[in-house]
Amino acid sequence: MLLPLTRRAPITEPPPREGSLSDEIRIQFTRFSAFYSPLIATIAGGFLRQEGFEPRHSIAPPGKSAIEGLVSGAVDVVQSAPSQAFGPLEKGQAPPALHFAQINEKDGFFLTGRAADPTFSWDKLRGKRVLVDHGGQPLAMFKYACHRRGVDYSAIAAVDVPSDQMDKAFRKGEGDYIHQQGPAPQQLEHDRVGHMVASVGDAIGPCAFSSLAATRQWLGSPGAKRFMRAYRKARAWLIETPAARVAEAEASFFPEIDRAVLTSTIAYYQKLGCWTPHVEITRPAFDVALDVFQHSGLITRRHRYEDVVAAPPDAA
Repeated sequence: MLLPLTRRAPITEPPPREGSLSDEIRIQFTRFSAFYSPLIATIAGGFLRQEGFEPRHSIAPPGKSAIEGLVSGAVDVVQSAPSQAFGPLEKGQAPPALHFAQINEKDGFFLTGRAADPTFSWDKLRGKRVLVDHGGQPLAMFKYACHRRGVDYSAIAAVDVPSDQMDKAFRKGEGDYIHQQGPAPQQLEHDRVGHMVASVGDAIGPCAFSSLAATRQWLGSPGAKRFMRAYRKARAWLIETPAARVAEAEASFFPEIDRAVLTSTIAYYQKLGCWTPHVEITRPAFDVALDVFQHSGLITRRHRYEDVVAAPPDAA
């Protein structure tokens, strides 16, 4: 949900660094959920203000990618995915942006069933109706997770419902399982509508899932280094801080999510290990992303790491 850009998290933010000017920094999200807390925390925790920034955030309009915002000059930094670069590369074109830091090094989607199933295995999906998020990367990751767990995706009755209507459809009785990003599965559990049975991230392991991206020009600016200092601090804080305190800081960004559900979601992601201490997009993680997209037939060749990924702008 896109909130008014002037809204603040209900915590006391530290002032900008002494002697610094307050510069606007425009951040755009492709999706907005607690899964992207490493970036949200730079705003909610006041880390950008410490570096003299006044953050403004938005969500990419339906039908447009956040990368388009970078190209038009409307935003400075976006939440994206390294796989966004595969489209231009498949056409022999240089991607318009580079991915310079990871947000999540694991897929953040879960499978939720109608009943609790502590002995769940992926082969139980055979012949079942599963509401699968058919977005490009979520679907590719789900198919690869099935592959890793020894299940032929064609053996599943995958139901294609628009992402923003999946939850409502499941609540009305459609499907045996549903494939969603947090906090939707945690909310289903809270409402006693479903029970989480599996994590796609656990099935795949580390991969270059979601990232921070910017233009080459911005990455060479002094502001990029200041942003990166804030991001490193926010990420470390997120990893080390109890989930309830993080949820308190981020609560105003999720007014429709119960605080207990938000806390549970953050705790799940902390335990999952998608928010690792290192910020770099590693070559091994990038290679897994290539494996995922090759498996789904979405790329015709393995693209070069250097054509997609840049070192964080504050790297020595």
